[in-house]
Amino acid sequence: MARHRKVLESGEAASAPRIVGGTLRGRTLEFAPAARTRPMKDRVRETLFDLLGPWEKGEVAIDLFAGTGALGFEAVSRGATEAVLCERHFPTADALRHSARQLGIERQTDVRPGDVLLWAKKMPPLPLVAPWLVFVSPPWSFFSERSAELMALIEAMRAAAPSGSRFVVESDDSFDPAPLPGTGWEARPIPPAVLHVVF
Repeated sequence: MARHRKVLESGEAASAPRIVGGTLRGRTLEFAPAARTRPMKDRVRETLFDLLGPWEKGEVAIDLFAGTGALGFEAVSRGATEAVLCERHFPTADALRHSARQLGIERQTDVRPGDVLLWAKKMPPLPLVAPWLVFVSPPWSFFSERSAELMALIEAMRAAAPSGSRFVVESDDSFDPAPLPGTGWEARPIPPAVLHVVF
């Protein structure tokens, strides 16, 4: 019971996330509540995609801390041509591949296992044929414990991104957004989260 309360109080989902819009609306994703993933709540994700509007069509979605893949799969459901899903926990990466097969979008899904924070030092090949829609939704502890690495990653991704790319950083309300690289960030509080976006 104590673990259940901790999960709910930390803002983690207690049930499998579902896709809330687009061609795959209503489909649920593979999810183990006891695992290390912290899926963005359905209502926060719905608000985020309403905020982004219809412009994600044709973009390449890159989810740097994919977990269940809810953000990347949602983007494909709404018109993104491809989702690059990055996940350091290898069993969770396998679950992402399984979800992609179950959703019938395996060919539009590129799962990248490994520590994405290393990308700041050496950027891997990424699709450059269309603008990116980059999601940065790490464990919230990273904003204090690994802040320098996280900011370096965001800076490297912004430098590498094609023209017209957009970024979304999800944090809790204790994060001071001043260190976010570059300009143009807008904060949108959606308790318990805050979305920091660059359009």
